[in-house]
Amino acid sequence: MAYKITEDCVACGSCAATCPVGAIQEGDIYVITDECVECGACAAVCPSDAIKAPE
Repeated sequence: MAYKITEDCVACGSCAATCPVGAIQEGDIYVITDECVECGACAAVCPSDAIKAPE
């Protein structure tokens, strides 16, 4: 299960720039679940705490 980006996202792009596997596509920012390796790098840099860990 991949990380999820909530509606609190401010579309700053920090997460996409940080993702080591390119699993986040900019524009309509979202996590591409097939590529996410659940490393948490995106959540660590999110200024609006919009990225949540898999449950």
